[in-house]
Amino acid sequence: MDDRTHSAAPTDADLLAHAREILRAEGDAILRSAELIDRGFCRAVRLIEGCSGSVVVTGIGKAGLVARKISATLASTGTPSHYLHPAEAMHGDLGTLRRDDLVLALSQSGETEEITRLLPHIAARRVPIVALTSSAGSRLGRAAEVVVETGRVREACGLGLAPSTSTSLLLALGDALALVTSRMRRFTHEEFAARHPGGSLGRQLMLVDDMMRPIRQCRTASAGETVREVFSRPLPARRTGAVMIIADGDTLAGIFTDSDLARLFERRNDAALDQPIGQVMTHTPTTIPLGTRLRDVAAILESRRLSELPVIDAEGRVCGLLDIVDLVGMVPSELVEAGQPSSTAAA
Repeated sequence: MDDRTHSAAPTDADLLAHAREILRAEGDAILRSAELIDRGFCRAVRLIEGCSGSVVVTGIGKAGLVARKISATLASTGTPSHYLHPAEAMHGDLGTLRRDDLVLALSQSGETEEITRLLPHIAARRVPIVALTSSAGSRLGRAAEVVVETGRVREACGLGLAPSTSTSLLLALGDALALVTSRMRRFTHEEFAARHPGGSLGRQLMLVDDMMRPIRQCRTASAGETVREVFSRPLPARRTGAVMIIADGDTLAGIFTDSDLARLFERRNDAALDQPIGQVMTHTPTTIPLGTRLRDVAAILESRRLSELPVIDAEGRVCGLLDIVDLVGMVPSELVEAGQPSSTAAA
């Protein structure tokens, strides 16, 4: 009978201790690599940065999965890239490889059969190779123009077999190559946004100009109109809880919100409903300029507990309004649900 059937079930403390061992082993390997990388890394970055075609990343098994991620990181940070499956390459996909490309090959051992079989065919096309591998003396290392060595590592797997520490190290070095190259290219926020138009990242990098409600779709008033007159008007199609009070030259005189109106009722100040809105508005509301990124807008809304932000141009003219509901997912949901007052914070 297997002795394991009589062993006690591991406690939570045992599980956590084992998990920490794994994390420390992988983290230590990456930290050691940070101290050991040399000018070979720099040569690799310069080759990648100077590539006029695509950086073709290849690897198989777990290293292949890492290769796909590195290729995606390169492509999203300014370096054209695609993944080449080494087995499929031998059955026609080598046709995707061009003379102006660069191959980034991943193999911890440097002896992986599917990779080594590719090497003479890559050489025949005179395509340079950057190798991420344990040793420059491996078959892959000898065929490469530049080698970024990972060195010998012990896998965090209890059997010392399953790729774990080695793949974490390959991934970290690949990220370093991609991001250092991106910095060399002076990759900008605008370029990043163009490559990430969807999802949270894309929205954070958008400008307020693209998300704001234009002035024609906002609630506006002049300072002399009464509160009752302003709030008796029909609401715009996209409801917002703020009225912007516009002065001469289309500048912002102040702001009055639904929360301000609620406070008048709470204080039983019904007489104020027939007073000019200019007497009860906030005279120095927080504003944001055109060209502000949405992630910065979200930070202002959250830190100042606001619900609406008027948008102004360089001359101080009102261009539109950004409402907190326009940024759902970028600010805490409790702020959106609560509709925090927006007229109490000054610029």
